[in-house]
Amino acid sequence: MTDNRKEYLKKNREPLKLARFIHTADWQIGKPYLQIKDNEKRFKLKRERIDVISRIRNEAQRQAAQFILIAGDLFDSPTPSISSVTEVLEAIGEIGIPVLTIPGNHDHGALGTIWHSDDFKKYQKEMAPNLQLLLDREPIEIEHAVILPCPLLRNKDNTDPTLWLREVDWRKISSSKPRIVLAHGAVNDFKGCDYAFDDEAQSDANNLINLNSLPINEIDYVALGDWHNLKQVNDKTWYPGTPEPDRFNQGEKNQRGQILQIDVSRTSRPKVKTIPTGRIKWHNICFRFNNDEDLSRLARQIEELTAGRIARDLLRIEISGRLSLSGHKRYQSLKEDLENKLLRLRIKGECHQAPESNELEELTRNIENPLISQVASQLQERLIKEEDKDSEQASITRVALCELYRFAVKG
Repeated sequence: MTDNRKEYLKKNREPLKLARFIHTADWQIGKPYLQIKDNEKRFKLKRERIDVISRIRNEAQRQAAQFILIAGDLFDSPTPSISSVTEVLEAIGEIGIPVLTIPGNHDHGALGTIWHSDDFKKYQKEMAPNLQLLLDREPIEIEHAVILPCPLLRNKDNTDPTLWLREVDWRKISSSKPRIVLAHGAVNDFKGCDYAFDDEAQSDANNLINLNSLPINEIDYVALGDWHNLKQVNDKTWYPGTPEPDRFNQGEKNQRGQILQIDVSRTSRPKVKTIPTGRIKWHNICFRFNNDEDLSRLARQIEELTAGRIARDLLRIEISGRLSLSGHKRYQSLKEDLENKLLRLRIKGECHQAPESNELEELTRNIENPLISQVASQLQERLIKEEDKDSEQASITRVALCELYRFAVKG
């Protein structure tokens, strides 16, 4: 028993309550995935962001959680479609325990947003009475905890959303229940990011939370949203990341596709458990071609990553190096196959084509077409004379040889 707990029991007769809850954030229902051109693949990604709610429900039941906190950005937009809203409300209603949420920067709580619409109010009451929307910055006492909501009422706010906590009269708040801050934004020593589909952009000085100014001894846990990867900021403060991944990896330590189970009581350090919930896999690899044999090595590496799954993986490859003309043709065939099987294939960089001696010989000794033979010989001589093999002119010459080979060689 800690000294703080002993001191509390001396002064108070009411027993301390233990809260077990699920901390999640950044569901961003309705995310458009505009860079995916295939409508069916785009729909599958959007569908998965709703389907993950049932997995969160199952884990909450399995872990005997008392309630769920969503730390902002339940929706990707402040004005999502009503069809998306009703699907989400139906799924939340099936969870069966209290679900408390605040608006984030994507689904902020300004007038005119979904939260104030008659449709939302109607369907929430009918389909998800267990959902409690927290639009006011004031303590909310529920059966097992006191929630201190810090909703964002506009997309970008240069005022710290937790500022009101400096003025709270803590004597008026239950001292037996854990006190949990629910907020969305970046902390001063750890900036969040504006998560576009793929490329990351640093946020500006909006929605910043100054943890150092919080009355931390009065608070038992800070449930944050905005950062899409799992992140422990300090002993009491966590970002859970997204329950379903939504972007490519940005480093080995990044962890996405999970929720957090939190056990906490007054004056005790919270216990945090990570529970995986993601289904779609996003992969990021670098690969350099040294010769044609590396094609098989790349195919094996991708097979190990995807485990034969169809339409459940997205892959970004940073490519470099060179292949022969025939090897490059096989490379194009591999890319086409991957584009058919993956939800998305993104290639960064370039695999250059460099004709091998046997391929050049096939062109320059083309008996059936003397003109091709003559042009190929001239291009070969030009390439040999080029001192800088990586120059723009040398590159143009190789491209010309590649096109000539593609035209002249069948299959």
